[in-house]
Amino acid sequence: MGQATTFTVQVPVELKQRLEKLARKTARSKSSLAADAIARYLETQEQRSASIRRGLADAEAGRVVPNEKVEAWLDSWGTDKELPPECE
Repeated sequence: MGQATTFTVQVPVELKQRLEKLARKTARSKSSLAADAIARYLETQEQRSASIRRGLADAEAGRVVPNEKVEAWLDSWGTDKELPPECE
């Protein structure tokens, strides 16, 4: 990470206690654990948002598979006549 700054966030008492307990157990600072948690959360949310945007773009462009075909494909799993994925 780059340059650091400080900001204040209010959390439930229980969450603060859990953070303190983990900090003691891991010999890490509460600040370090909180910063890591925030960074991971942001990465997850940014990836989710990008995936949603890609999915919406695919839908708008007509790059979709009808639900009936997906269900038929899933129903064929584990059978002698397993269907290939529609997207291949």
